[in-house]
Amino acid sequence: MRSTPINIEKSIKKNRAINKGIKFLLTLITTLAFSIILFLLLKIISKGLFTINLHFLTGLPEEIDAGGGVGPFLFNTFYILLISLAISIPIGLGAGIYLAEYAKKNRLTEWISTCVEALASVPSIIFGLFGYVLFVEVFDIGLTVIGAAITLAFLNLPVLTRIIEESIRNVPLSYREASYSLGASKATCIITIILPAALKGIFTGISLAACRALGESAVILLAGGTSASDKMWDFSLTGPGATLPVQLWYIQSEALVDDAKKIADQSAAVLVIIILLLSLILRLPFMFKKNQ
Repeated sequence: MRSTPINIEKSIKKNRAINKGIKFLLTLITTLAFSIILFLLLKIISKGLFTINLHFLTGLPEEIDAGGGVGPFLFNTFYILLISLAISIPIGLGAGIYLAEYAKKNRLTEWISTCVEALASVPSIIFGLFGYVLFVEVFDIGLTVIGAAITLAFLNLPVLTRIIEESIRNVPLSYREASYSLGASKATCIITIILPAALKGIFTGISLAACRALGESAVILLAGGTSASDKMWDFSLTGPGATLPVQLWYIQSEALVDDAKKIADQSAAVLVIIILLLSLILRLPFMFKKNQ
């Protein structure tokens, strides 16, 4: 029996009502989640932001007296991050390109992709224990900046590889066909066409890895230790490698200074602001490009 026009109209109205209801529900959930995150961020920032000064950012920490700074820990945070990204980005980029463009689809590549996904979900403390065994027990170099940076690179590598691989795979096939039709080689096509087209996804992966690394504490605690240099600008790779998140944990749990709570609030505010600024800086070029 054929549906009458009246039944079709009722069905259309019903579907529209369902769509509006689902859209409203999803909008409500998104707004609620965003509001909670925004409230937490503003709460953390407001508790410590207005008491931060230059001495706090560049001064040396105090063990007993109040008024110490976090200069060496803040420096180590950026220093270890840059070293880890310098290691993980080229390797992750090469692995992502190989898996997306060169690797044949067989059981071996499927197994490799599965391993990469599994490693991306491994808890960071496992990587920290691996770094401790490798650099402290095997190589016997102790808890150092270079040990923390390499271990952090191991942590970020699976995530970077997976995101870069997916970003390259999402580039339309027509881009490749157009490049090959003009006589370009596969390598030329990848460098001049595919990578620029996948750049936004690649930078998103780098942003996620960098922001995760900035807030990481378990890896640094086990591979870099809980102390930093007694100088503000110490570029030694074998020096102690504690970062701001580790100092935040230490000051909250074991510090003896009278202003430990104040230092913890200030450190948390600085860390949140750095992560937000880094994420914004990495996305800024694509925001301008979109508006042009």
